Amino acid sequence: MKEQKKSKKGGGAEKINVLLVGSGGREHAIAWKLGQSKRLGKLFIAPGNPGTAKFGENVNIGVGQIRELVEFAVKNDVQLAVVGPEDPLSEGAVDTFEAAGIKAFGPSGAAAKLEADKAFAKQLMRSSSISTAEGRVFDNFPEAKAYIASRDEAVVVKAAGLAKGKGVYVCDEPSDGILAAEKIMVDKIFGSAGDMIVVEDKLLGEEASILAFVDGKSIYVMESSQDHKPIGDGDKGPNTGGMGAYSPAPVVTDKMMDRINSEILVPLVAGMNRSGAPYKGILYAGLMITAGGPRVLEFNVRFGDPEAQPILMRLKSDLLEVMLAVCEGRLDEVDLQWDQRPAVCVVMASEGYPGDYEKGKEISGIDEAEQLPDTIVFHAGTAVKDGRVVTDGGRVLGVTSLGDSIAEAKENAYKAAERIKFDGAYYRGDIADKAIRRKV
Repeated sequence: MKEQKKSKKGGGAEKINVLLVGSGGREHAIAWKLGQSKRLGKLFIAPGNPGTAKFGENVNIGVGQIRELVEFAVKNDVQLAVVGPEDPLSEGAVDTFEAAGIKAFGPSGAAAKLEADKAFAKQLMRSSSISTAEGRVFDNFPEAKAYIASRDEAVVVKAAGLAKGKGVYVCDEPSDGILAAEKIMVDKIFGSAGDMIVVEDKLLGEEASILAFVDGKSIYVMESSQDHKPIGDGDKGPNTGGMGAYSPAPVVTDKMMDRINSEILVPLVAGMNRSGAPYKGILYAGLMITAGGPRVLEFNVRFGDPEAQPILMRLKSDLLEVMLAVCEGRLDEVDLQWDQRPAVCVVMASEGYPGDYEKGKEISGIDEAEQLPDTIVFHAGTAVKDGRVVTDGGRVLGVTSLGDSIAEAKENAYKAAERIKFDGAYYRGDIADKAIRRKV
C-alpha cells in the first residue's frame, strides 16, 4: 500500500509518456531536461524542431491545433502534456487536456489572461497592491494620442494582447509614443493584439527575470536571470523576443529576492485565487529593479525564451518530477538543486530580425560548438532541408554555456557561437556585461 500511495503521488518509478507542445529554443531546452528524467517513457514534441528530435519524436501537429493535440495524446497514452508557448495556453489548451483526463503543466485559459491581457494584469496588480508603473489603458487611438501628447516625460507603449515579445515600445519623447500607438492601433502591426494598448511611465533601473513554479498555493522561486530584449549592443534598437540571457542576475540579491517574493509573487498568486483563476505552472515576473525596490514590467505565463536555456542548464533536479508535483498540488514536497556555476545564452539571429528576414540559410558548426565543455546549442528557428539544417526563423539558435564565473560563461558561449556559421548570422556582443560590471 505504501508503494502504491507513493506511486500515485508521483514518487514512484513508473515511466510516463509526455507530450511537449512547442517548437522554439524554450522547448528544445525543456526536451533536453525532460530527457534526463528516469521517469520519462516516450517523449513526443509537437511540432518540435531539429534539436528536439534528439530527445523524442517530433509530431507534425501545430501548437494551435489543440483538438488534434489532445486526440494524439489520448491515442498515444500520454499521461502529461507540457504546453510551452503562450498562444495555446491563452486558448485554453491546459483545460482541454485536463477535460480529456490528461495532466497538463501550465495555467488554465482564464489564468493565462495574466499575459494575454495586459489590461487585466494591470487591474490585478492594482487590486493586489503590487508595485508597477503608473499607466492607463486605451481602446481607441484618438484618446491614446491625446493622452500621450499631454505627457512631458518618457512613456512605454504596449500592445495589450500577445505580440511575441515585440509589442513594447520605450519612447523617450511623447511624439515617438504617438507613433508607436499608431503602429499598434491603426496600422495593426500586431493584429488584434493591438486592439487595446497600455501606456505607462518609464521605469528606471535594471531589469531582471524571476521565474517560479506555482501549484495554486505554493511557490518555488527559481534562480534569477536577466534577458536582453533590444536587438543591438547597449540595449539599442527595437525590442525582440530576446537576444540572450544569463543566470543568476547579481542585481537580484538575497534581500531583493525576499522582497520580490513577499511583495510581488505571493500577492499575485493570492490575487489570482481571489479572481477565480488559481494559478499553476510557470509564473514569470519581468521586473525593473529600481532604487525603491522591485517593480513589475510584465507577467508571463510560461518559461521565458531565452531565459529557459541558462536556467535549465543550471537545474540539477528532475524537471519531470517537478512538473508532476505542480500538476498534483504537492509543490511543497519539492526541493530543487542548482549548479552553482553561472550560465550565459547568446541568441544567434537572422539578418534583418526583428523585421523581415530570409529563411533557408544552411547552418554549419553546431557539432563543433557543442564539443566545447558545458555547452549546448539550443535550436529556436531551424528546419531540415535536403538533409541539412537551415535557418527557419528570426531567432535561430541559443548558444548556452556554463562557466566558473559569469565572465567565463560568457567567454565560453561566444567561443561556441564563433564556430557556427550561416549567411547573415547576427548576435549581440555584450550579453552578460551588466553582470560582469558588477564583478561577479
